Amino acid sequence: MAEVKMPHPAHEQHLCYLHNLGYVESNLEDYKKIVRNPNFVCKNCGRAAASDKNLCKPDKL
Repeated sequence: MAEVKMPHPAHEQHLCYLHNLGYVESNLEDYKKIVRNPNFVCKNCGRAAASDKNLCKPDKL
């Protein structure tokens, strides 16, 4: 099986990647912790998160 290449380091923690895996449906309470009290918005997808580590292109709110 081919190795999956991420577009950039730590992408496996980003909301866009987690969404594509169905993380919201399977881990809703954990997802809520990531997005609760957002401090950053992603300049790519518009998702908001408490930490910049969960977004591809974070910008401070």
